[in-house]
Amino acid sequence: MPFSDSPIIFSYTRADALVDGVLIDLSPVAQTYGFKLPFAISDALYHGYVMPPEGLSGEGQSLEGRLHDLLTLAMVAARKSLGEDRVYFDIAFLMRPGKLEKVRVVLHVGPGDSGEAVLTLCLPEDL
Repeated sequence: MPFSDSPIIFSYTRADALVDGVLIDLSPVAQTYGFKLPFAISDALYHGYVMPPEGLSGEGQSLEGRLHDLLTLAMVAARKSLGEDRVYFDIAFLMRPGKLEKVRVVLHVGPGDSGEAVLTLCLPEDL
């Protein structure tokens, strides 16, 4: 392997991203939807769309409900794409009263810090 005997100048691990808040661990919640692997969501997806914007509580929007919709669609997409390392799907989030925003989301299975399989749910630009 090229550069295998070279010193590492810098590395940024999944564990670092979880500590920094770039990724948010959703493993316990994701397990209730049938996901068996460690599961994280990008900060951009979580805070940009999953967390309901101010003023939508009267519109029936909650973090739990939005997570339910996202994780349900992620599981459906995952089951349709067995054998793929990533699957793309769309979800609509209410961003202000009467204004839905369609968002493209990626569920990616890849190696964790020790080579184990892990799942990451993110926006395409987060990859």
